[in-house]
This record gives sequence, structure tokens and C-alpha cells, in this order.
Amino acid sequence: MLLYVIRHGQTDYNREERLQGARDIPLNETGRGQARGNGRTLATRSLELPLAEFDWVASPLGRTRETMELVRASAGLEPSGYRTDPLLVELSFGDWEGQTLAEVAVHSPGLIEQRERGKWRFQPPGARAESYAMLAERTGRFLSRVENPTICVAHGGVIRTLFHRVGKLGDEAAALLDVPQDRVLKIEGNSIGWI
Repeated sequence: MLLYVIRHGQTDYNREERLQGARDIPLNETGRGQARGNGRTLATRSLELPLAEFDWVASPLGRTRETMELVRASAGLEPSGYRTDPLLVELSFGDWEGQTLAEVAVHSPGLIEQRERGKWRFQPPGARAESYAMLAERTGRFLSRVENPTICVAHGGVIRTLFHRVGKLGDEAAALLDVPQDRVLKIEGNSIGWI
């Protein structure tokens, strides 16, 4: 397996440390610059194949699609030449989406304490809310479908589960991993690391 993964560029929710999850929040100007920079990184690296020969796939959320289109344009490719996969959508924070953890702590201090004792398996309240363990199952289904060299734009949570699944990072270490928005991740076989 050969997979390059890029986290979507910054949004105002990222900047404000709001739980974004599956909400469709657009990139801000910093995020657009990060996406263009990642496109230039891909264009100037000696990769295994010409960029046009990779399978390009993104989460269907707007911030990942915009990132993908900016990455492709900055790499000299037609911006729309990619597909989306719903398996790559960020985990849902359920009822907590749109709030900061400080705001959640005001109305749900017990749940915040529970989350801090085990973030990987913690599932916030709400009908669609997910834990990282649940997201890892989705990510595993995506990985099982990767047949060709692929360039992917996804979310911080998805990338954390890739480190867990491929890099064998422990549950809590993966859940707490800092995932930059201005770097490209390379997965080749069982090897995973930033380029």
C-alpha cells in the first residue's frame, strides 16, 4: 500500500479550538495557504509515480474538498480530478459539535472527566456521536479498499486512526496525537511518517 494523506487546512473552528467533527465548516485564509503549500510539496518531491497517476480521494465535507482542489491546482493538476469517500468523514462529536471543551465542561463536567480517563473509547452524547475506536473501524474499511497508489485529503481524527491502525500507536497516544495541517503523511506498507 502506498498512501499520501493530507489533513484539511485550518478553519475558524480549528483556530478557536471548537469541536468541528462532521460539521461542514469552510477553510479560512490560513487553511487555504496550508493547502497550497501541501500541493507545492507534492509537486516538488520525487514520488513513486507522476501525480496524475495516483488515485485522488477526499472526505466529502467541504473543507476537505476545498483543500483537495487547492492541493491539486498548486500541484499543476485539474482541481476537480478526484473522488470522495464517506468513510473518510471526520468523527462526529454529536451534541458537542460547535462548542469548545471549556464550554462543554460548564454543562457536562462529569463527561469531560470521563473523556480524559479514556479518550479513544469515549463517545460524546448524541445520536450520531462516535468514539475514535468507532472511527478506526471506518478507517479500516477505507484502507481495505486502497488498491492503487493514493493521495488522500481527510481529517485529524482519521489521521489519528491511521497512526493507530498502520503505525500501531496505542489507543490513548493515537487519540492525543497532534496532527499538523501543513504537512504530508506517507504510508508505505507498515511504515508511516511525515514528509
